[in-house]
Amino acid sequence: MAYAKPIDYEDASPEVKAVFDEIKTLRKVDDVNNFWKFLANDPGTLRRTWESIKDIMAPGALDPVMKELIYIAVSVTNGCEYCIASHTASAEKKGMTPEMFNEMMAIVGMANETNRLVTGYRVELDESLG
Repeated sequence: MAYAKPIDYEDASPEVKAVFDEIKTLRKVDDVNNFWKFLANDPGTLRRTWESIKDIMAPGALDPVMKELIYIAVSVTNGCEYCIASHTASAEKKGMTPEMFNEMMAIVGMANETNRLVTGYRVELDESLG
């Protein structure tokens, strides 16, 4: 059961409505998803999170699909079903193919396996790694 209740647009404060409006405009959607509605319980967290995501996911050295793939990979590793669903949908809109998803999942699986092996064996860094 959720700890808080989502804040719908019609019940939101002017500060929250301003963030919701910006999200809807930038993402070209009719409504914000539940993540934002739950964060609206704390307008400061809502604004800060939106500003950070907007900044991090903006065009940069990594292309938009790559950024979404990384977000999915971290979400899979952290077990966040909501983020997996949200960012998979976003990645698909930005051009992610099933082949890209499958390759990314193979990397996630391998990285998690080898990370556990290194941790379990307590493998020390060696000179070849610089």
